[in-house]
Amino acid sequence: MFRTVLLRLILPLIAASVVVAYVGLPYIERLLSEWFRSDVELRAQLVMHSTEDQLSELVAKSAEKGAEKGAEKGSDARLRAYLSKITSDERLLGILVCRVDGTLIAKTDRTPASIACDASNDPLATRILKLRSGSIQISQFRFGTDFSAFRVLLLHDLSFVDHRQRTARDFLLVFVGISVLLLALLIVLTGWLQLRRWIQSLVGDIRGQRFLDDARSPRASLPILSEVRQAMAEAEEKQRLEIDFRENWTPQALRQIVDDYLQASQVMIVANREPYIHSYDAEGKAVVQVPASGMVTALEPIMRACSGVWIAHGAGTADRATVDRFDQIRVPPDDPTYTLRRVWLTPEEEAGYYYGFSNEGLWPLCHLAYVRPAFRAGDWRVYTEVNAKFADVVAAEATTDSPVILIQDFHFALLPKLIRAKMPKATVVLFWHIPWPNAETFGVCPWKSEMLLHMLSADILGFHTRYHCQNFLDAVDRFMECQIDHEHMTVTFQGHICKVAPYPISIEWPPRWLKDVADVATCRAAVRQRYQIGTNVFLGLGIERWDFTKGIVERFHALEALLDRNPRQRGRVTLLQVAAPSRSELPAYAALQKMTYSEVERINAKFGENGWLPIVLIDKHQEPQQVFELYRAADFCLVNSLHDGMNLVAKEFVAARDDEDGVLILSSFAGASRELIEAVLVNPFDVTETAQAMETAMRMGRDERRNRMNLMRRTVKENNVYRWAGSMLMDAARIRQRQSLPSVGRDANR
Repeated sequence: MFRTVLLRLILPLIAASVVVAYVGLPYIERLLSEWFRSDVELRAQLVMHSTEDQLSELVAKSAEKGAEKGAEKGSDARLRAYLSKITSDERLLGILVCRVDGTLIAKTDRTPASIACDASNDPLATRILKLRSGSIQISQFRFGTDFSAFRVLLLHDLSFVDHRQRTARDFLLVFVGISVLLLALLIVLTGWLQLRRWIQSLVGDIRGQRFLDDARSPRASLPILSEVRQAMAEAEEKQRLEIDFRENWTPQALRQIVDDYLQASQVMIVANREPYIHSYDAEGKAVVQVPASGMVTALEPIMRACSGVWIAHGAGTADRATVDRFDQIRVPPDDPTYTLRRVWLTPEEEAGYYYGFSNEGLWPLCHLAYVRPAFRAGDWRVYTEVNAKFADVVAAEATTDSPVILIQDFHFALLPKLIRAKMPKATVVLFWHIPWPNAETFGVCPWKSEMLLHMLSADILGFHTRYHCQNFLDAVDRFMECQIDHEHMTVTFQGHICKVAPYPISIEWPPRWLKDVADVATCRAAVRQRYQIGTNVFLGLGIERWDFTKGIVERFHALEALLDRNPRQRGRVTLLQVAAPSRSELPAYAALQKMTYSEVERINAKFGENGWLPIVLIDKHQEPQQVFELYRAADFCLVNSLHDGMNLVAKEFVAARDDEDGVLILSSFAGASRELIEAVLVNPFDVTETAQAMETAMRMGRDERRNRMNLMRRTVKENNVYRWAGSMLMDAARIRQRQSLPSVGRDANR
């Protein structure tokens, strides 16, 4: 840096010196030339004044003698001898004595042949003549009356003038060069000393963490030091925020993105599931419940950071009784930071939109769980009506004509186009929380074209993995007439550009529930005592909604295979399975629950002995604090989803283990397997492989468990939910900025 500063000081000085020399040297040379020529002219006048009388006498005698004897004009030897004597000065090259009519009287031997007398009456007494041998100054003098008048031309050699000019020029260049060098050294020395003082002062500020402290600074340095300190303080604050949302990704960093990049735009989330449900308990009292939903787990911290509006279906039995006249309620209950806007659905709407088209149609269509999707025209009609109802609510809740709207999941595939029609300037992001099937599978849906048409009205379409993005683009390519840019992953349809991108969802870091949970040892003791699990028994854990995509029954079969193959493990391992009831009204889910109970009973009867049971089933919803207590108590967590978009249970388990212990067994068909590669990965359809993975987890040493967990915790920390939301919001901000440019054309969203 110091070298750069010096170059910036010295190079302009050298450049200025070159310019001065280039402009000044010709002037100085002209000045010296005139000076020397004036000196020669003065010498010529002195010579003429000193020789005028003698020369006039000799010229007169020469003329008389020539007239008497008829001798040749100007042949008088005495005159030539006198002229030769005068030209003994080496600078006086020659002398010509001429009559006024231009005839020669006499001249010296060294007079150039090209110079002769002429009859011109040049008013200039002195002139410069350029010859091949060099420059000659001709000084002309006139003597005598008209009859006896004659002219004398003194020829001075000016080569010495050229030599002196060159000498003077060289001296001047050397002088200027030395002066510039000395001046540059002086500037460098002065600058270095001053810069050193400033640096010492600033280093003191940095080490002492005091900015804008002028008490110890020299008065002359205060202006620049104050500016530097102010810039450093601002840079420190900006760098801290940059680190927050590029490395730590905190709620404050997410708020900073909304303020700086989105100009504090209103942020709205539209989701079917509400983050807080109010229901009546057995005593008729309204209680608050946090639903068992990975989407809620991920999105609720975003809303707390952005202070926006969450629009959701009000499904709790006490939801209507707890909202105001605008169907709103401030949440979270203990520290309200954002607004929950509830939308009411009739039983018929809920049956057709939620249970019908969404969960009997799209859910099995998108998951490779081999449950046949059911598509009914009536369900589709209700689905479109409910999407339109939510679009009306979004428009009513918007406080600006250009909010940022984050639409969540497959329940609202039609919402982007419906919102676009009401608010053209809105920035619409649709995130698809479940997998997107391949084009052939998606072709089963009777209303595939209508769905794609509405979805492509979003500015951003987000999926968990790049594979799901490619599946979506393949479906668009097969069923829609549009322009697809696979390099930039954009779709241009009817003049609108939609960006398709992977945004792997995650959880908040650190999870806020951990502050209410005891240490690991306490949790282990409490859970084992509560469920009567011995201290010498390996505790496996499974936590999910009761869904056929989660592989709950397959998990039981894997445990059965382990105990069949290795009888020594009987009495040494217990699987604690939490299955939160979900969609029990649907036949497929009711059948799954019935099968689960049956398999638990059968396997426990097959292997259970002396108070030990291989499976402990918890078939009730667990609050987040209870879930994290189970995470901390488990020896291994089994996430063997048959197909999953991400599965946040895996990331929650990792986040809960601040003791860096425990083993995660993870399905390779869950999106989380792309990030948590240090987990023990399994094919959930292969119960033998899953059984081997459980045995591996039980035998794994402490160092290996620590190393694996340490790497996974680092991944979850760096890629937390704030990074997920921040990435989408920053992409949305870029799109808004590009769309605001009048010259931007078809590539606005790239």
